[in-house]
Amino acid sequence: MLTRLTSAAMPLLRFIDPETAHGLALRSLRLGLAGRAEVADPRLAVRALSLSFANPLGLAAGFDKNAEALTGIARLGFGFVEAGTVTPRPQQGNPKPRLFRLPEDHAVINRMGFNNAGIDAFCANLQTRPRHLPVGGNIGINKDGADPERDYPGLVQRLARAVDYITINVSSPNTPGLRDLQSETKLRAILAGIRKAAPNHPPLLVKIAPDLSEDGVAAVVAACIEGGAAGMIISNTTLSRTGLTSPQSVQAGGLSGRPLMKPATAMLRLAARHAAGRLVLIGVGGVATGADILTKLRAGASLVQIYTSLSYEGPALVERLLRELLTELDSQGFEHATAAIGADL
Repeated sequence: MLTRLTSAAMPLLRFIDPETAHGLALRSLRLGLAGRAEVADPRLAVRALSLSFANPLGLAAGFDKNAEALTGIARLGFGFVEAGTVTPRPQQGNPKPRLFRLPEDHAVINRMGFNNAGIDAFCANLQTRPRHLPVGGNIGINKDGADPERDYPGLVQRLARAVDYITINVSSPNTPGLRDLQSETKLRAILAGIRKAAPNHPPLLVKIAPDLSEDGVAAVVAACIEGGAAGMIISNTTLSRTGLTSPQSVQAGGLSGRPLMKPATAMLRLAARHAAGRLVLIGVGGVATGADILTKLRAGASLVQIYTSLSYEGPALVERLLRELLTELDSQGFEHATAAIGADL
């Protein structure tokens, strides 16, 4: 009930600056004010990354950058949550305003710039994380003084015993030069550095941009497989502005939300074909319905993440999406969520 009441108040938050509204949402989750929802159905359970997930729906990185509201988020019914992006040192991020709603397109543009409290605060907050819910840590590099081949392995070392999987973020458009790390040579060097510095790390995933070419996707898939990564997250925000109608579409930064559903799913399908079952894939981008979740599963994802749709619709969205997914599984003839994985390949 409380999740539905909180979601009913979401239209009021749209009169508030988006970043301020986001801060209020985090505070509400920390205080347990967003309520509790759960759709416990064995047909939704997934086994991936040597982990058990009650359902395939997770919260993407960027929402809880400092891992400060994980207990409240866990109550919303997610199957897992990814905190971060965290950098070695605290970082203010880019100047405000840096977060923009595009309601006409059901989208958001952000140029946050990895604002976070740093790895020390992140690890301290993880000490009180919920233990029943798989938690991932998304890692990045500072804007200044960064050494990717030193910093990524160092972050993996710090998080190795604190999270269930680690995502290497080399695809945010808001840190100069970061997307260059998606190149085969640089990604291989980062993965080699991690193997040397933290050989006993949890499963590693690489998060890529939706703006890569087909050859670029194939190269990243090959680098991940040969470098020992367990999977990929597809995809991060896009620099494309195709088909947008909102006046805010002129803002610089990464676009997320509904316009990303089609291109991100096409890239997911492409990566799945190249990976041929050798990587666990997480689909993210544009998910707003249970049918969208099933589309990602059919395209090769084992797990699916949301973010922007949650910012528009509030905490009751999670329960709705899972119930819709169960309906879609029935209507499309799947006895279990895992039966749908890769069905379109």
